[in-house]
Amino acid sequence: MKVNIGTAAKHFGVSQETLRRWEKSGKIFVERTPKGHRRFDLSKYSSVHSKQCDLTKNTLGYARVSSHDQKDDLVRQAQVIENFCAANGWAHEIIQDLGSGLNFHKRGLKKLIQNICSKKIDRLVLTHKDRLLRFGSELIFSLCEEFGVEVVIMNKSENTRFEDDLVQDVLEIITVFSARLYGARSRKNQKLLQALKQVAENV
Repeated sequence: MKVNIGTAAKHFGVSQETLRRWEKSGKIFVERTPKGHRRFDLSKYSSVHSKQCDLTKNTLGYARVSSHDQKDDLVRQAQVIENFCAANGWAHEIIQDLGSGLNFHKRGLKKLIQNICSKKIDRLVLTHKDRLLRFGSELIFSLCEEFGVEVVIMNKSENTRFEDDLVQDVLEIITVFSARLYGARSRKNQKLLQALKQVAENV
């Protein structure tokens, strides 16, 4: 049975860009119509082979929390991704990041971007969209689209309250600026920062 690239991508569980890369590397054989359209003969690939192709995909899970007192949450988040990938039979690696969602310079985020741009991964798994960044996650998703990386967001439909999002954003902004505040270790400034955090938490 010969099918077009869209149908073949669904059959193998990969993006169309991934199929094009497989074709260039000789990983998969592709026929061409007289007009140059790709045709994939699925009869040449058994269900076992299809599963093997999926297992060879490089899946990267990304987990992040904002502060050290959330390390237990980071472990749980990573475990959820681990179980999800294992249940789907995906060969995977998980990056754990500790830092504000406003910080673009986190070590794990940099590693993720390097993997995307160097075409070392085919799939990115997140528990929530904002685990990447509080603001600017669309930039990362655009990179994924450009380099043919599939994005899987496990809790895409789960919505948090506006007030909860606002409080988290304010707390992260306070955390970022407190690190830059001159004399932040002084008792006066510590009291000021603590008061701001308390106001945010009481919203």
